[in-house]
Amino acid sequence: MTVNTVKGYLSKTSGCAVYAGYPDISKRDEWEAFPIELKREIVKRGEEALLEPWSELLVSDFREFFRSGNRVRFEDKYFSRRRKLNSLVMAECVQNKGRFIDAILDGLYLIMEESSWCLPPHNSHVRDGQNDAMPNVARPVIDLFDAESGAEVAFCEYLLRPVFEKISPNISEYVNYRLEERIFVPFLNEHFWWMGNGKEPMCNWTPWCTQNVLICALTRSANYFDEDKRRKFLEKAAASCDYFLDEYGEDGCCNEGAQYYSHAALCLFGCLELMAGVTGEAFAGIYSEKLIKNMANYIVKMHVAGDTYINFADCSAHPGRRGAREFLFGKRTGDDVLAGFAAEDLKSQSMYARLIPDEINLFYHVMQAFAYKEMTEYKGNGDNIRPKDSWFESTGLMVARDNVYTLAAKAGNNADSHNHNDVGSFTIYKDGKPFVIDLGVGTYTEKTFSERRYEIWTMQSKYHNLPTFTDESGAEIMQKPGAEYVARSVKCELGDAPIGKTSGEGSGEVCSLSMDIASAYGDERIGSYHRIVTLNKGEDITVTDKYDGELKAFVSIMTYEKPVSDEHGMRISVGELGCIDLSGGVVTDIEECPINDARLSMAWKHSVYRVVIEIDDAHELSLLIR
Repeated sequence: MTVNTVKGYLSKTSGCAVYAGYPDISKRDEWEAFPIELKREIVKRGEEALLEPWSELLVSDFREFFRSGNRVRFEDKYFSRRRKLNSLVMAECVQNKGRFIDAILDGLYLIMEESSWCLPPHNSHVRDGQNDAMPNVARPVIDLFDAESGAEVAFCEYLLRPVFEKISPNISEYVNYRLEERIFVPFLNEHFWWMGNGKEPMCNWTPWCTQNVLICALTRSANYFDEDKRRKFLEKAAASCDYFLDEYGEDGCCNEGAQYYSHAALCLFGCLELMAGVTGEAFAGIYSEKLIKNMANYIVKMHVAGDTYINFADCSAHPGRRGAREFLFGKRTGDDVLAGFAAEDLKSQSMYARLIPDEINLFYHVMQAFAYKEMTEYKGNGDNIRPKDSWFESTGLMVARDNVYTLAAKAGNNADSHNHNDVGSFTIYKDGKPFVIDLGVGTYTEKTFSERRYEIWTMQSKYHNLPTFTDESGAEIMQKPGAEYVARSVKCELGDAPIGKTSGEGSGEVCSLSMDIASAYGDERIGSYHRIVTLNKGEDITVTDKYDGELKAFVSIMTYEKPVSDEHGMRISVGELGCIDLSGGVVTDIEECPINDARLSMAWKHSVYRVVIEIDDAHELSLLIR
């Protein structure tokens, strides 16, 4: 491990208080200070939750994943319990009349009496190991949602402790019993892969699990742990956070994409907030670190328009809205653009959406509610600010913009977390609308995270904006997964206007990414494949490919709007958005790809299309996109 950032700041502190960053239900002045429309909506949501039945979660539901590979049937029942409990707890904290308490206790005990909080596809102590087909009661696995569930019951007990104490001490004792068994003992005494050891790559699991373990430990009553024991949680968490940071370049780019920013950088923020909340100002200095600032601001640089973001790998083009976590991260790092961006996004949402109804983490609901008034009144610099063009050298990603186009092009390698084989691909939005797209990923199944991952069509280079090769037998040669399948001779040039300004028509500014992507295919018959992707600001986008090799080459272009080729196969009209003019190739096929998957259909409401362009014998293809 080369990074010593979090441990370094922790070493400047001593001791460890009990976390009290948000008030429990007894602090009435703070809960009653919410705006009236917020209180009404929270109570309304709680009243609706009272009418919903609690889901029945059976062992056969747990085992469904091992029979069919289907995760959804179990997860729908599992997560609905947690969402309902959140709504009830928030409503009781706002109203404080006791009318939600019985239902809260029903939900709290239902969750605590589950045989395991670990999801079936994560039910192994070994990374990517064989999952146990039954819950492991004797040796719990701390996965993402064991930790999330621990945080939920812990924060529920923290908020309602004054009420629970009047009913019976057994409630808090039972919560602590479950936390001891499923969180505290395994966390302090075992090594789970996501904790880090400097020998294998980390991902969003590291801060996501760590944050939730800290919520569990730091919200226990003052006499539950002594200060030295609380400090052990901090020290182990700090080490894990540094292993996670070791995966990042100084540019702060999340190689898992904008969707996983919410579970990576924002969960790191959660860790830092919790640590700062129990140690003091000396630790809070960590927010001045350049890496932390860049990780925070990454999401702004990936934004296209509305709820649309640049996406690659398993990330969706619609990865979620911004809220209190981004807002507070921006404030802590002194980034008024990020804070304003989050505030404006919140204000653009319906009242229903502002209460993050799909979120299962109770801590986030409280954070959102207590930041709500400030966010709705915030006058920052996040509205209508076009981010600077960006080159993320750590992942090989360029993002460039003008008044019309947002262009992203990716070099890098095929070993990203949640990887798709997409070295050299690009995406284009015109006036905020999808022109040339990246599909994202379908519903997760057993196959998604197995050795058969790249049998899934959305993972394959053929369904990205990339060449596919064929040999004399007709066999297709696509990109392969792994760090050795990489772009070489990578060069990025940015001709950027200052932040907050716009480029004029025909400004002459050029942003380009050039690379040789032949190595991504791992086939010696492909000598070189040099690609240059260029945004000519105020004018158009060009893609120039030069190929040297023995195989026949076909380039795929993925679109959302229906493409139509002219009679010569030299011009592609993409809906009403624009056209792509070809030189050095001809359209040979347009494949309609129906969207039947629930997760994909959240981003793409109808079929998408794959245009196939055969490169001619000169092996030079030019695309003019406008």
